[in-house]
Amino acid sequence: MSRNATSPLALIRDILVGTAVEGEREEPSSAIGYGLTLAKAAGAHLTVQSASWRLSGDDAWIGDFAYEGMGVIDRRLDTLARSIADRTAGDAAQAGVICTTESPSLPYPEVVSRLAARARLHDLTVLDSGPRTYDLDREMIEKALFLSGRPVIAVPPGQGAFAARRIIVAWDGSAQAARAANDAMPFLRAAEAVEIVSVADEGEIDVFVPGAEFAPHLARHGVTVTVNDLPATDGVANLLRTQAGLFRADMIVMGAYRHSQAREFLFGGVTRSLLKSSPTPLFVAH
Repeated sequence: MSRNATSPLALIRDILVGTAVEGEREEPSSAIGYGLTLAKAAGAHLTVQSASWRLSGDDAWIGDFAYEGMGVIDRRLDTLARSIADRTAGDAAQAGVICTTESPSLPYPEVVSRLAARARLHDLTVLDSGPRTYDLDREMIEKALFLSGRPVIAVPPGQGAFAARRIIVAWDGSAQAARAANDAMPFLRAAEAVEIVSVADEGEIDVFVPGAEFAPHLARHGVTVTVNDLPATDGVANLLRTQAGLFRADMIVMGAYRHSQAREFLFGGVTRSLLKSSPTPLFVAH
């Protein structure tokens, strides 16, 4: 991907990457490498929030270290978070990327609330996804997405380098899907191939082609696009996973739904399933 001003990615001017240290061992972060390589490709400013989850009385049950003084543990976590930030800043300088780092030490839930507030000040946020202890990754993605008004790229383990040559757009005709595709337009325009994937009952596909209604809009924006309507023979998440592999997709673009239950934000089933296990990074917007 080119960094020059004619590249569609040049519309992306600042990127936030969020990580949170929640244990005394450093967890590998694909989001950091992905965000750094994306910032280099776009010529964008990179901000890295490497936070440490400060323990409180209510968190004393976590792990096997409750017997130690919490102040000692907090200092260790803070040191680890700062080490991650410093290392990332060095990698960014070597790559020629302008980078700002922050290492706040905050109790839960301020860790995720601060990230959501910072996300409002950037074009997009890059976060780790996948199953992890305490579901802190999921909390960070939900709050950054639903409380910032900005899109999120959720990066699964092992996907630490940005690529967007081939992209799938999950299309169901909803406002959320339209918003996601619009927010992802710099990536779609820069891609070599984009496939609109729509899942519908076989009877519906016989009558009309659901994704075809959206293809002309993308084509008018210079997107090289095709349409693939799939019969709903399996769960939507499984179909998207399979199609991403067949298409050799570098990214899946999709809209996110939410509903409120006990004052918690919860993703819809398809998004939640893909965030737990996706073959490729997810560009998600609400």
